[in-house]
Parts: sequence; structure tokens; C-alpha cells
Amino acid sequence: MFGLDPSYSAKKALETFKKNKITNIIELGAGLGRDTIFFAQNNIHVHAIDYSLSATNIIKKRSKENNLDALIKVENYDIRKKFNFDNENFQACYSHMLFCMALSNQDLKDLNKEIWRILKKDGINIYTARNQTDGDFKKGIHRGEDMYEMNGFIVHYFSENKIKNLLDGFINISIENFDEGSFPRKLSLVINKKK
Repeated sequence: MFGLDPSYSAKKALETFKKNKITNIIELGAGLGRDTIFFAQNNIHVHAIDYSLSATNIIKKRSKENNLDALIKVENYDIRKKFNFDNENFQACYSHMLFCMALSNQDLKDLNKEIWRILKKDGINIYTARNQTDGDFKKGIHRGEDMYEMNGFIVHYFSENKIKNLLDGFINISIENFDEGSFPRKLSLVINKKK
């Protein structure tokens, strides 16, 4: 759907990782691994998680083809469950458009707590989500909270207030709005740091 080139958010995240000497991350909702491969090609150890078994199998295949198995671990997992990781296990967490999936506000709060738990002291959480300036916001079938369904796909749209309400245990470093794709999708790139 999005091609094989790294996303804009992955390129921005890599700048943050390099600046903070981060070499060990977890990627949530890794999809087909376009950002996973990009991070590993830049010597970042990535534990990539996705709900789709076919997606994780594709990442494994691409990892092997690119000789990146030493840097990439792949896991099929439902992020609505508690993670099977020790506290303070990763230096950073990255997710591109996972937060705007069909996750309730409570799901997002629970996920945020788990991310906080598995990040080391001063760990970085970088995520993107479609925001409320997006052309599809309030279109389709309203599914509660800030979620709308179009063509069988539910999107959770973020306001700046929603981003701030998810700061429990974190401080916000930056929020950058950007466009992706030909539609284009209107997204917010959020960088938070563990307190």
C-alpha cells in the first residue's frame, strides 16, 4: 500500500535516534517493514511487531534477503495485550499510523503505559497519527470517540488535545504536522520522552 521506501516519519525518527545515540528500538505496527528495514540498514536493532501474520512473514523474508537478521527480530502480536518484555528493555519505541487504528481512548492509554514501562530512563516514543485536519475526518460512519469508518476501515483521528492527554509519564518534545501520499493524509509526528 505504501511502497518499500522508508516513510518521512522514519527518516525524522532516525535523526532523533542518532542524536540520542539510540541503537535498540521496538517498532509497533511494522506493516510490511519498509521502516524496519530502513532502521536496520542504519545499524538500529529493531524488534518489529505487527498483528498480521502475513505482514510479519514478509518482514522476515525481506530481513533475510537484505542480510539484516542480526538486527531485526519479528513478532506477530496484538498490541492491546500486555507486552512480554521486562521493564526498561528498549531505548525507543516507533510506530507509524498504529495509534490511528481502531483503538479506543482506553486502548491508547493502556498502550502508552506499556510503552512507558518497557522504555529505559529518558526513552523516546515516536508515533504518527492522522489528525483532525485530514480530509476524511468526520466522513463515513462514526464509530464513537474520534473514530470514523470508510470502506470497511476505521481510523482514529487525533487532536492536539488527544496527543497531550496521552502524555502520562512522558514530556512532549515536538509535534510536527506533515502530509503523506497523494490524497494526502494529514498526520502528526509526535516525539515524547519518558520522564
